[in-house]
Amino acid sequence: MGKLFQLPTQEEKLVKQCRKGKASAQREVFEKYSTQMLAVCRRYTKCVQDAEEVLSNGFIKVFQKIDQYSGEGALGGWIRTIMVRESLNYIRYQKNLFVEVEEERQEEFGHQKEVEALNTQHLMKLIDELPLGYKTVFNLYAIEGYNHREIGEMLEISENTSKSQLSKARKQLQKHLNEQEVLYKEK
Repeated sequence: MGKLFQLPTQEEKLVKQCRKGKASAQREVFEKYSTQMLAVCRRYTKCVQDAEEVLSNGFIKVFQKIDQYSGEGALGGWIRTIMVRESLNYIRYQKNLFVEVEEERQEEFGHQKEVEALNTQHLMKLIDELPLGYKTVFNLYAIEGYNHREIGEMLEISENTSKSQLSKARKQLQKHLNEQEVLYKEK
């Protein structure tokens, strides 16, 4: 029996063409991932126009650094990491709003089932209204899945500041939800 050769996937072919600088391949990668990545960028920015700027800069970096993509793991995951970092760079560039504060006792986000039942757009609107520092840490922790040490390194803040920002974000979200009578307290 002879050796079996695995044929390259469409994604592998696209990456190879992008490494050669082929515009049609770059366009195809952009079209395949831009909608999903715009949503990632939008979670960190104030408006769609800012998210589009981050997206554009992120894809420039994707194509400049495509040689660094090892092929291990999904291309979309690698691009997502670049978009998150580019979003954080954009925030850092706009204004550094992080203030070192003492670590607060972290409360668990209660009423999880009620929160899950919320309309996604409504919840995203509430998250979008958070102060920039709270919003950024909340997104990195709750949505992207980074831990506080990683968030601290990415944002150049202490681990305690990350924890505090998350705690304050959760409290503010819960307050807004309570005010809108979305969450009902048990007696």
